[in-house]
Amino acid sequence: MADDHLEVELRHHLGRIDLDVRFSVGRETLALIGASGAGKSSVLLAVAGLLRPDHGRIVGGSRALFDTERRVDLPPEERGVGMVFQNGALFPFMSVAQNVAFGLHPRARSRRERSERVSEILERFAISPLASSRPDRISGGERQRVALARAVATSPQVLLLDEPLSALDAVTKSRVAAELSRTLADLRLPTILVSHDLGDIAGLADRVAVMDEGRIVQSSTTAELLRSPASGFVAAFVGTNYFGGVAMRVEGVTEVTLDSGAVVASASAATGSVGVIVQPWDITLRDAAAGAPAAGRPSGGMGQNLLTGVVTSVAPRGGTLRVSVASTPPIVAEVPAEAPGVDGLAPGRRVSAVWPHSATRLIPGSAESPSA
Repeated sequence: MADDHLEVELRHHLGRIDLDVRFSVGRETLALIGASGAGKSSVLLAVAGLLRPDHGRIVGGSRALFDTERRVDLPPEERGVGMVFQNGALFPFMSVAQNVAFGLHPRARSRRERSERVSEILERFAISPLASSRPDRISGGERQRVALARAVATSPQVLLLDEPLSALDAVTKSRVAAELSRTLADLRLPTILVSHDLGDIAGLADRVAVMDEGRIVQSSTTAELLRSPASGFVAAFVGTNYFGGVAMRVEGVTEVTLDSGAVVASASAATGSVGVIVQPWDITLRDAAAGAPAAGRPSGGMGQNLLTGVVTSVAPRGGTLRVSVASTPPIVAEVPAEAPGVDGLAPGRRVSAVWPHSATRLIPGSAESPSA
């Protein structure tokens, strides 16, 4: 329907922070990401009717769910909102079928109607064989499917997902994410998904809004967040290297004196205050002592930037390794896990991070670089 959308304007004092957000969601999935305590889950609770904001309005389609000026505050069961809580929050003493049926009870349905609806939903989510099982007898991925099925069973107008993948191991997370992606594409409901990890929701969200201290600091697609973070905070959060600096043209290239004092070069033309973005996967690591490649894609020759420091951490990430280097400024590289020299990468090893001038992206203005 044309009015399938959600509009949210909220202001609320949360103690340490003041929540102040404004956004809208159509027939799409909007991910709210940010560090713990940024206010993400409080937004979900407010939309669901489990938190009463100090000021604001929440409108679903043409219906006001909450409005302080009009004194509207619909109870949770009248909002048409389905919510999947972190860890599923299934009732341990109920079977899978009973959990799915739970949300139907307040509605004017006969026992037969409820039974038919539960059977339909169990079949849709491929959990019919689990109908009589208790939550503690099924896997983590199956529990997430049951939680989602319970939320969808009531035919909600809005769907809320609070950290739906955080409690899953890496293998299960990948499988459940694929299933969830297909389900969200099929439902096409206004959906808000909360996460603290961009990697978890990269393939699920149509748009991503980064929250910091109760406010949305940037909202765009995942690709745009990685390509053009609006600030050092956003860049650090999504895992992109971002540095502030001052640019000047020197002999056909742009030299940027970073806030740390280091100088890097870019093939892009710019002068004055700039933000410098270097994607981790564009960086090759070399042994700083020998000058030989340590890990990464082949690189070398003219037109290169170089920062040297000690490796502080090496973290697996799918088929790659994210390597943090305590250079000045600190930098993060992402190298293939099977690359030559990877076995020797470990905290304490001194390496040089190398990348071409063409991979140094410049954006106007210069927000403060994230601290090390």
